[in-house]
Amino acid sequence: MSPTPGFAPPAAPSLSLGMVGNCAFSALIDPHGRVVWSCLPRFDGDPVFHALLGGDDLEKGAFAIEIEGLAEATQRYEHNTAVLVTELWDHDGNGLSITDFAPRFLSRGRYFRPTQLVRRVRPLKGAPRIRVSLLPRFDWGRVTPTITSGSNHIRYVGEGLTLRLHTDASISHVLSREPFLLTRECNFMFGPDETLETGIGDTARHFEQETLAYWRNWSRRLAVPLEWQEAVIRAAITLKLSLYEDTGAIVAAMTTSIPEAPGTQRNWDYRYCWLRDAFFVVRALNSLSEVGTMEDYLSWLANVVVGAGGGHIQPLHGIGLERELPESICDTLPGYRGMGPVRVGNQAQEHFQHDVYGNIVLAAAQAFHDERLLHPAGLAEFEQLEVVGERALRIYDQPDAGMWELRTRARVHTSSALMCWAACDRLAKIARTLEMPGRASYWATHAETMRERILRESWSEERQAFAESFGGRDLDASVLLMVEVGMIDPMDPRFLATLDALEKHLCDGPFMRRYEAADDFGKPETAFNICTFWRIDALARTGRADEARAIFETMLAARNPLGMLSEDTHATTGEMWGNFPQTYSMVGIINAAVRLSARWDSVI
Repeated sequence: MSPTPGFAPPAAPSLSLGMVGNCAFSALIDPHGRVVWSCLPRFDGDPVFHALLGGDDLEKGAFAIEIEGLAEATQRYEHNTAVLVTELWDHDGNGLSITDFAPRFLSRGRYFRPTQLVRRVRPLKGAPRIRVSLLPRFDWGRVTPTITSGSNHIRYVGEGLTLRLHTDASISHVLSREPFLLTRECNFMFGPDETLETGIGDTARHFEQETLAYWRNWSRRLAVPLEWQEAVIRAAITLKLSLYEDTGAIVAAMTTSIPEAPGTQRNWDYRYCWLRDAFFVVRALNSLSEVGTMEDYLSWLANVVVGAGGGHIQPLHGIGLERELPESICDTLPGYRGMGPVRVGNQAQEHFQHDVYGNIVLAAAQAFHDERLLHPAGLAEFEQLEVVGERALRIYDQPDAGMWELRTRARVHTSSALMCWAACDRLAKIARTLEMPGRASYWATHAETMRERILRESWSEERQAFAESFGGRDLDASVLLMVEVGMIDPMDPRFLATLDALEKHLCDGPFMRRYEAADDFGKPETAFNICTFWRIDALARTGRADEARAIFETMLAARNPLGMLSEDTHATTGEMWGNFPQTYSMVGIINAAVRLSARWDSVI
């Protein structure tokens, strides 16, 4: 079908995207209001909308509501919510708004969170001419669904999934992609193949009001820092949207195969739950007094721990606790801007990454000390974590793939040993809280022995820095976590020297790369955002707060217009790369703001 004259071609793929969701699924929406990525029925499912990875074919695998003669497009979130508003204006001054959200609110004593995208389209001025283009695809773009329709709905039927659009717009116009004048509000509800109990317009309005109220109340309860509140709240909402509430898993990002740098093939599938990333998410939200996500995650984590039976725990799982996530190449999608491959699954499931044991204990630690929780942790949970601690004790000085998931090189990585130490250190603190002095002494003694060895064997006299591995010489930003998890005093001369060496060799201006040594794909080209945030934390802790604030402001400026970050930033172009939105990066925004903000009592 040839494009209708007067309608602009789809916007080129970029990470200037908004995200809506409801802790069951999510959708990414481009600056012109086009849904370009959404996996159903859950985060790691089939990308029914996949235009983000569609190469030159940008119409298929998308849900577009277009205005004829597009002259201007703006986007914003409704204040403190996950409800996205896109305004489109034509050259004659006619305008419309698209309000996108996924319903989420309390109903009948539980959270109502259907896998349903609601799009409410309203004329703002005049009678703009619009075109609705709804072209879902199944099986990673291989299958065009069979279409059936009724008086107010369209069904998209696939072999294993059927989706339904409810709309009070013209069914004929939607099916034919025929342009029409927007003279009244039109509602589009896309999701499960189920009937509605009430009218489409009434249901959409009710869902919008209740969803707005939910997010505003959720945001109102956050204990935010005085400064940078808007950035912190947006980061917190984004992290909350990364929770798969049905099981408690937290995904690392919503996408797969956005390259870490252009044309590098560093393309990975991040739609799963890494124990490492989830720990950082939990800790960041805890710092804002949002402990509900931790409680949900710990129920998922307990199943991981018990399922391992005291043995090896793999670094990531599927959001339904799946252990097998075989990595394959999707040959039907060319990739982001044509930069394949598109990977499905992640081979890192096979890795030994020993920092996971520390990530498990650290994620659970607050539950033993926090009196606010509905289900505080106690002796039974401590005994489960002691099994994890024993594993950390046995393997902390053994080679592994490390936190950067190196595929062809194993070493005794400092960051892995560090997190194993943290597991034992926190177990000692938990035992004291539980008034178990014998166990507290046991874990504290082991932790001190481990600490002394890690500090000794990771120190490189040649580099005057802590190196990335025992006996190594290469520099790695992950050693900055030594201060963040409390192994070493930030003013220790060895840490100050390490920070100085990292800044000299890993920084491109304000941005910081992960490591200096080449890996399976050569040397990293882009800055890894969480490393830049680790540097900000280290600077603040070592008395260089003004420098830390300046770099933080640079990172805030690197966000997309809706306040979100991907995994990587190109230090020269400032462009975002890597999977999106990256929970690690959003965690960094919260941590930096909490660390650097002036106190509330300085103004009240």
